[in-house]
Amino acid sequence: MKLLIFAHTPPPHHGQSYMVQLMLAGFGGDVRKKKAGVTNPHGIECYHVNARFSRGLSDIGEFQGGKLLLIFWFCLQAIWLRFRYDVENFYYVPAPGKKVALYRDWLVMFLCRPFFKNVILHWHAAGLAKWLETEAVITYRAATYRLFRPVDLSLVLSHYNFADAEKLLSRRVRIVHNGIPDLCPDFETALRPHRHERFAQRQEIFNGQFAGEPVTVNVLFLAHCTREKGLFSAMDGVLAANRILAARKVPLQLKLTVAGNFVTDEEQAEFDARWKNPEVAAVIQPVGFVASERKNALLREADLFLFPTRYLGENQPVNLIEAMAFGLPIVTTRWRSLPEMLPADYPGLVGSRDAEAIAAAMLTVLALKSGELARAHFINNFTIERHLASLAEALHSVE
Repeated sequence: MKLLIFAHTPPPHHGQSYMVQLMLAGFGGDVRKKKAGVTNPHGIECYHVNARFSRGLSDIGEFQGGKLLLIFWFCLQAIWLRFRYDVENFYYVPAPGKKVALYRDWLVMFLCRPFFKNVILHWHAAGLAKWLETEAVITYRAATYRLFRPVDLSLVLSHYNFADAEKLLSRRVRIVHNGIPDLCPDFETALRPHRHERFAQRQEIFNGQFAGEPVTVNVLFLAHCTREKGLFSAMDGVLAANRILAARKVPLQLKLTVAGNFVTDEEQAEFDARWKNPEVAAVIQPVGFVASERKNALLREADLFLFPTRYLGENQPVNLIEAMAFGLPIVTTRWRSLPEMLPADYPGLVGSRDAEAIAAAMLTVLALKSGELARAHFINNFTIERHLASLAEALHSVE
């Protein structure tokens, strides 16, 4: 099978670009640049148009005149590859409900779609269907339906995502969970005993059986530092939890590590203003963008992963999968596809981003969860091997 992949890889780095990178690598890379000895057991030849429209996080989804020229340039590349290598399958990642991104999608479909036999959409972002029905004017809905549908194959990450695929009359819809390489292969021997020890200590504290010095719980927020992703809600939740623990005279204190880049100057300024408060600075530590070994070290050191997101296009974020790989208990929001990522009746889901609700969920999870089930959930659902096999099977279904 020959597949034209019209999607960008990092930079800028976010879940969607990272997953495209993993897919390309898993399928052997662009065949035009294939290195000797690289094998592809999935039978898919990739031809990649690295359609990078944004230089950084701050200009994603923003209108810039240069982006219009890039659209034409990338589409010309795709059409040339179609005829040069007889590639009939067009893979594309549609945007969530954002006007400028939707304009881009319209133009790409208008220019490229007539030349390809099969159109494959991979719904890394969620919420387009709801946005079209509840916020978009009728002309936006009409243009989207006319230029997109019907779609030959929609790849969705969850049942929640089905609405987006069905809105564009997809002929086939397949659920393919995201998956990543195992970042903690030594979990059983090195990290599991540590998680057990920390959990047993917390149980003693919550049961009133601990007589030692106050214990610090390491909470990790690892995402873009934005209000939508839950940065300020995470800060407020940790402060609220510490006030509850202090009032109950529980010898436990939560400290929050904030890892990620700020997207806007306004949110950076708001964080800096809050951090001048001694109560905040004492328990919240910003470390900026982290990757590779530094990121893995933070995930190992953490006792809880906190991600109270309400991001518009949130679907199946990679940071939650990474937290599961390290056996971390998780507190996140009951938002879009997120509940489907976690085991049934998971206690760490909050319905709102109220500080008291987040604090209560954190204290509940810390008392009930060691992290072992999170690790097992990763192994059973979100490994790169499972992801690539399911993705390849779904892609082959169009032929």
